[in-house]
Amino acid sequence: MLVLLDNGHGGLINGKYQTPGKRKDWGDGNVIYEGEFNRAIVNGIIQDLTLLKIPYVNIAPEYWDVSLKTRVRRANAYARQKCFYLSVHANAGGGIGSEIFTSPGQTHSDRIATIFGQEYQRTFPDRKLRTDFSDGDLDKEEHFYVLTKTKMPAILTENFFMDNREEFNTLLMTSEGRSRIIKYHVDAIRRVVAMK
Repeated sequence: MLVLLDNGHGGLINGKYQTPGKRKDWGDGNVIYEGEFNRAIVNGIIQDLTLLKIPYVNIAPEYWDVSLKTRVRRANAYARQKCFYLSVHANAGGGIGSEIFTSPGQTHSDRIATIFGQEYQRTFPDRKLRTDFSDGDLDKEEHFYVLTKTKMPAILTENFFMDNREEFNTLLMTSEGRSRIIKYHVDAIRRVVAMK
């Protein structure tokens, strides 16, 4: 199975962040740019998948903010192969914990999201997984463009909250925290590619 990896938003080019918003500046010299975080996690996933010989494609390797339409078009070019789409993000809005999103309704994406949720809980047993079991499974459902327009199973992970100081300090901006986030994604991917 081919893993289609999408690091959401733009990165830093010559010190200039490419996506308006999508950052948290605490005003004391501590700042996180979501696009930089997303790329760091995807790059770590890529390193591990390479060692595991699991095939992948980085859908948006550029550092500028590739449009959602372009991301989906690039992903859909692989739709005839057995593959799934994984979009990686960090959250904001005053919450705690992490979330896993799929498109509305029961699809093959739900099974993949459940595996990601299980691996998240193994790696972060003391951290909240924000769930919605109203349809019988743990993922949250939204009409996000990359989830509704892709032609293969697709999930989007929101990894902790940039504007939660404790999660910022201990997870999002530490090498140990980022390594654990990468680990849970890779452990889930290993299970997904082994699915029958």
